[in-house]
Amino acid sequence: MLILWGLHVVYRTLGRGVFFCRRCGGDRQYRHRAGRRFVTIFFIPLIPLTRTGAHVQCLTCKTRYVTEVLKVPTTDQMGLALVAGMRAMVAIILRAGDPANPLSRRRALDAVAGAGDKDYDEDTLAADLAGPADSARAEIGALGAQLQIEAREWCLAEAIRIALADGPLTGAERAAAEHLAAALGMTKAQAFGVIALTEQNTVLARGGTTPLHPAARGGTTPLHPPAWEGLAPPYPPHGGTPPKPRRPRAVVRVKARWPV
Repeated sequence: MLILWGLHVVYRTLGRGVFFCRRCGGDRQYRHRAGRRFVTIFFIPLIPLTRTGAHVQCLTCKTRYVTEVLKVPTTDQMGLALVAGMRAMVAIILRAGDPANPLSRRRALDAVAGAGDKDYDEDTLAADLAGPADSARAEIGALGAQLQIEAREWCLAEAIRIALADGPLTGAERAAAEHLAAALGMTKAQAFGVIALTEQNTVLARGGTTPLHPAARGGTTPLHPPAWEGLAPPYPPHGGTPPKPRRPRAVVRVKARWPV
């Protein structure tokens, strides 16, 4: 008698939902599955063996991922977190300065609108300023956990530009900016560099001179960030004649002569 037997993995679905598929490059439907090996006789699974690891499968491209991929936020979740975090940062930086200043408020409205909330207006801003400040740190922390360091620096720079809209940074505004940087997950050195670079770029754009950081006041050397790309002249930062470019050295090619 001929008996057909073999091994086969039988999967069962644990759940379904929406996730960010890296291969498709967008939000897609998925199914969360776990499997188990069976000994099959005449293609019928009869004897259960070891379990296989759970995985997530995209229903569009059929790519399988480990379950940690579900921790990556979807595009919609990222958009909501960006808007909520930016609104919280705007409220904190405005409270540290003059919340009634029209220039700062206009800059704040533009920052939130640029983050994705086109309907953000004066009434919504007033409601955010009147709301509790304790919940803002959680929203900013949730935003910072989803961003790369370059994106965190961009968000912090946007908040600093709001504070600079009505003049130089005050001590309270500088402390608020450092608080925002810590909530975003940035180090003190990163916050120091972003604050200094944003101050300098804003002042240079207005045609003024570079301000001194409070730690450097009393000296004569202005504070400059380590990178100078994209800044307006003069070059170099402290004046003087720009260095002349070096002339490239001539390359002499020598043809080897072999004895005949």
